[in-house]
Amino acid sequence: MRSHRAVLLLSCAVVAPTGCRSATPDAPVAPDTLRPVASFARIEDAQARSVALFVEAGRVIAHPRCTNCHPPDGRPRQGMTQQAHVPAVVGGEDGHGAPGLPCTACHQEANTPTVGATVASIPGNPKWALAPVEMAWVGRSLGEICEQLKDPKRNGGKDLAAIQHHMAEDVLVGWGWNPGPGRQPVPGTQAQFGALIQAWMDTGAHCPKP
Repeated sequence: MRSHRAVLLLSCAVVAPTGCRSATPDAPVAPDTLRPVASFARIEDAQARSVALFVEAGRVIAHPRCTNCHPPDGRPRQGMTQQAHVPAVVGGEDGHGAPGLPCTACHQEANTPTVGATVASIPGNPKWALAPVEMAWVGRSLGEICEQLKDPKRNGGKDLAAIQHHMAEDVLVGWGWNPGPGRQPVPGTQAQFGALIQAWMDTGAHCPKP
């Protein structure tokens, strides 16, 4: 998958070839932060600004904390390298595990610290579940994920307003900022992320080049 800066530069060249310089970020930001919506105001071309906003939001969307639960094969991934879940489990028909081995057998309503184990904690959330395969993100470009998010047939039947609410308010999405000891959280805050998604919608919900 291309870096987010590379996606932005390529997409900018397509939608605003004469203004790419103004459509790129001023400078790199810390890995644990997100650029505020206001920092994109100088991008005059609305489509280029929309793409830039989504690329920034993509630093959360394409992070393994999120994509690990959006696999194409019904088997969750683990860690920053996205290896297959150990032990071998599947999401099952409803995303909550196979008969006899539900996700709740290990994943409780909150993160559970461990002692003397190879992992520092077992992740947990009241809504812990695996996304259905039509909502798979693993192995897809940010542009492909963007188009998928806008398609009700592949996003759980949601319109853009419902997508924004899900991103900004859902407690399972919020787990990405509080993944428990031993795990890297996604950058920024959920409020900042929700604001980026709203601004992306307000500028036409344009997608990066796949």
